[in-house]
Amino acid sequence: MTTAAIQGILGSFHHAAAHKYLGRDTELVPCATFKQLIRKLEGREVDFGVMAVENTIAGSLLPNYRLIVKTPVNIVGEIYLRIGQNLMALPGQGLTDIRTVHSHPIALEQCREYFDKWPHLRLVESEDTALSARDISEQQASGKAAIASDIAAELYGLEILESGIETDKANYTRFWILSHDKNLDTLRINKASLSFSLKHETGNLSQILSVLAFYKINMTKIQSLPIIGKAWEYHFFVDVIFDDYARYRAAIASVEPLADRVDILGEYTEGDKQLN
Repeated sequence: MTTAAIQGILGSFHHAAAHKYLGRDTELVPCATFKQLIRKLEGREVDFGVMAVENTIAGSLLPNYRLIVKTPVNIVGEIYLRIGQNLMALPGQGLTDIRTVHSHPIALEQCREYFDKWPHLRLVESEDTALSARDISEQQASGKAAIASDIAAELYGLEILESGIETDKANYTRFWILSHDKNLDTLRINKASLSFSLKHETGNLSQILSVLAFYKINMTKIQSLPIIGKAWEYHFFVDVIFDDYARYRAAIASVEPLADRVDILGEYTEGDKQLN
């Protein structure tokens, strides 16, 4: 059976992303932190890891970029997941029975406009969306509701009082699929995530971008991150897409002399952005 490490408990959005990409028969291994997820992958305790790296509202999860560049794991895929928030409670309760709503502070903020209509509800910050749902179920806590995924409601036997309560309906998170092995399917590979650090020479970054443009490599993202211990020096993280794998590899070979170091974090098939 395929196994995958996820951050958070069962019922989280990492759970949803893992099952959507790897299949519902994948055995999930919950991890308290992303660092623990990476350790399980490095130790070959699991086949895959599923890690959030970017959100359309919150932006890039920079600590996860730092984790990836420091460890010998490979990005072998990606998935984009729409983040839909649902209000849930013990079966048989209605909104007039609820007094407090518990969830992660980001989830609460994403639903702020909805709760303007229900001023009697007190919003309580918690560690995790799915954990809030599980706690209500285990404690059989009446008068409390959680904001979490529909998977959490199903897992913990809660009833969804209202679905899709998030303010922004275009809230998506991008997840990387990680493995200790590389993706060798070069016929389907059309995207890569790269990391490089630059020499202290004028115009090096623009030269690298020019090389990518010359080889018709489309850069879809660039992100900088300070190098710890080296003041004012940066790692650059770049996502590129291409339609010719050999031309892409030629571009990388041309970039390498211009940088102190170039790392290919992963080569994979671009995720489906035709989201509903």
